[in-house]
Formats: sequence, structure tokens, C-alpha cells
Amino acid sequence: PDLLPACDGEITTMSFLQDVVDILLQYVAKSFDRSTKVIDFHYPNELLQEYNWELADQPQTLEEILLNCRTTLKYAIKTGHPRYFNQLSTGLDMVGLAADWLTSAANTNMFTYEIAPVFVLLEYVTLRKMREMVGWPGGCGDGIFSPGGAISNMYAMLIARFKMFPEVKEKGMAAIPRLVAFTSEHSHFSVKKGAAALGIGTDSVILIRCDERGKMIPSDLERRILEAKQKGFVPFLVSATAGTTVYGAFDPLIAIADICKKYKIWMHVDGAWGGGLLMSRKHKWKLNGVERANSVTWNPHKMMGVPLQCSALLVREEGLMQSCNQMHASYLFQQDKHYDLSYDTGDKALQCGRHVDVFKLWLMWRAKGTTGFEAQIDKCLELAEYLYNKIKNREGYQMVFDGKPQHTNVCFWYIPPSLRSMEDNEEKMSRLMKVAPVIKARMMEYGTTMVSYQPLGDKVNFFRMVISNPAATHQDIDFLIDEIERLGQDL
Repeated sequence: PDLLPACDGEITTMSFLQDVVDILLQYVAKSFDRSTKVIDFHYPNELLQEYNWELADQPQTLEEILLNCRTTLKYAIKTGHPRYFNQLSTGLDMVGLAADWLTSAANTNMFTYEIAPVFVLLEYVTLRKMREMVGWPGGCGDGIFSPGGAISNMYAMLIARFKMFPEVKEKGMAAIPRLVAFTSEHSHFSVKKGAAALGIGTDSVILIRCDERGKMIPSDLERRILEAKQKGFVPFLVSATAGTTVYGAFDPLIAIADICKKYKIWMHVDGAWGGGLLMSRKHKWKLNGVERANSVTWNPHKMMGVPLQCSALLVREEGLMQSCNQMHASYLFQQDKHYDLSYDTGDKALQCGRHVDVFKLWLMWRAKGTTGFEAQIDKCLELAEYLYNKIKNREGYQMVFDGKPQHTNVCFWYIPPSLRSMEDNEEKMSRLMKVAPVIKARMMEYGTTMVSYQPLGDKVNFFRMVISNPAATHQDIDFLIDEIERLGQDL
């Protein structure tokens, strides 16, 4: 009650906000201090019991509120820490953070130029620039910032279906033939999730086989398309992946584009993880053929280190999103406004309320330039290659697939001394399955570092190391390997 807009609340408010900023700045400094823990891990019931988190009828004092802020950050995972390797989105960019603070203060919604003039224009400029980098002439087309890659992929599915059967918007799925979509067996689960949400059904998503490096096999794609057509299904979308979640594989986009063209199927490229490589002259060849896609997902909050969330869907054909999604709500999108209505972008989104995500990316791009992003990305890829070279012939390590990684994903087993002389049989596999989870649990207990693990297909649990934080160094990679060995020696 003491803060603005209370009368005489100004001094209290300024000192409260100053205290909050101090707490935040201390946290930022700690995030980059390698002597601090990445995580102060507690089990859920411990955390619930240790503090009173309940909501009460009576207000708390501002001192208690500041204490709440401190406690929350005490147990937060330091995702900006140079030794946090757990997710595809890591790091803490200072300009991005500043942009996020500004966006929160401006606190507006992205649906019309009327209430978000600068932000709407920046979205227009930034999406056009991204489409240019995809390789569409003059950056033509359309796009939107969405709440994440899963939603961007769902938009692509929605628009592809509308393009083929516009009547589905009014009449629903009952009015159109049975649709099928195709994606690789290593693709992101969001393709199936989108199919479920849109009423197409997960059974209608056909998984295409991958080679040993995790890339979609084009001949298998063509075979499955023909099979589906023979059964009377209508193929409407192929989702190719540029940078798979686990292996970091890039599907052969040119071959896939040829097949999509031949059978007149919408080609989507899920570049949520790999799209950032378009910023790098050295690495963008991995997305050769992306310019032939009808739509592309690209998440700057992953490889480019933009604060969460920042995901773009780019569409080659202009106007399609609008006709697919618009509902003409007259209280928002009045047709007799005094400015150019093409800047009222809200009617092409699925959301009504939409957070301002573009400003973080735009401001970082201004601060770094394309060459700054390029240097950052090249550095992360160089670190992944350093890790690969370090462990590929090291005792106690086995790579999940041969050859140097295409992205920053490095997938490997750590084999403890007790398992090294065992022959490869079922017992060894069931023991190896347990190694990564125990090492991960110990890492979190000690709080020193975090790296992800998972099984895949017939392969038991292995570590999936990913690097997207430009603060990471060769020493941090060395530390991770030492730590795995320290925590796994006795297993």
C-alpha cells in the first residue's frame, strides 16, 4: 500500500525499486562467477516446507517482499552460468536483459499499431530481415513472434492446412479429407502435439526414418508419401528439421524440397535450434535449401542467446496468415482508423494478448550487428568441436554416433571403470542405462554444473552436451569432463 500510486509513495517506491535492482545486479554478477553454484538443489517437499509460500488475506511488509525476491533467486537455476549446459537456451545477454526490463515497463500488447507503435514497426523490420536471411527475395512474406517453437510449428501446420483446404476454417475437419503430415523420427514432439491440438490427430503424423547421424532419409519420405496417397490420405505438410533436439542433425533440405515440389506438399523447416546458423557465413551451408521452404521456425532464444521467449515463424506467402486466422473483431480492428491498417498485426495471430518479444532481439541485433551474432555462434560451434576432439579417443568415453558434430550437440556415454572390460551385452546396457542419471543427480546435489541426458531409440541413456552460451570457455568444457569423471568413477 505504500508504493505508487499511493499519495506520497514516490520516495518509498524509488527506494524499493532500487533495492530490487540491487538484488538483480548481484544475481547477474553471481551468474558469471564460476565459484558460485549453478544450482542450490532442494527436493520439492523440502522447499515447500522450508518457507511459507502461501497467499494470505493481509499484506506483507516491503521488507518481506524483498526477502521473497532474494529467496526466489537463491533457488533459481543460474541459466546464464558458464557451466549450465542443460538446455538449448542458455546464457544471459546484458542488452537483452535491458530490453526485457524496458518491455515490462512499457507493458503493452502487440495486437495493434494504436497501442504498440514502435514495437509493431520493429517486428515488421526484424521479421523482414530474418526472411531475407532465409533467402526469400527482398525478405518478402509474412511472420509472427510466437510463444515458442512448439507454437510456431503449430502455426505452420494451421497455415498449410488452410492453404490446401480454406473451407476448414468455417466447416472444420469433418468437411475435408483425412490429412497426413510427415516428419523425421528425431523431430521435435511439437509436430505431434500440434496435430493433436488442431484435430488432425497424432496418428496422422508419419515418422520418417533417419540415418545413423539423425538426418531424415529422403527415399523413405517419398515411399511413405506414396503409401499414404494409395490409402486415400492427403499429404499436406512435411516438417524438416534444421538442428534436431538431441543429435543436432540437419535434414537434407534440398532433397526434401524436391519431393515437396513433386507432390505439391507444404514444406516447413523447424529451425528452432539450427536457424541461428543462418547468421554465420561459415556454417549456414547446413541449411542449404531452406529458401525453398513455405515456412520456417527460428528461435532466437536458443542459439542466439536472446532472453526467453523469442520464437519466430516465417511464412513465404504474404497475406496467408491473415486470411487463415483473422476474425475481424470490430472492437480491436476497426476498419475506419486514421492510419494504415496493415500495421494492425493482431488479427493474423492465434493469440489475442501477445507479449512483446521482438524488442529483445532487435536491440541485441543493434548492439552486436550480424557479425556479433556470427562470432558468438562460431565460438559455440568451435567449443563443441573442442569437446568432441577431447573425448572421441579418451578412455571411458564412447560417442553415440561417428564424426564431428554438425551443431553444438555432442552426444556420448561415459563408461565407468567397472564397466570398461565388460563385453557389450544386455547386462552392460542395463548398468550403463543407470550411469548418466546418477551422475546428473550428483551434479545437481553438488550444484557444480548441469548437462542433459536421455535415451533415444534403442540407445540407453547418454549425455547430450549443448553449448549456446557465449560465456562458456575451453576451461568450462575441461571442468565438465573432470566433473563427470569425479562423480562417475565409483559407479
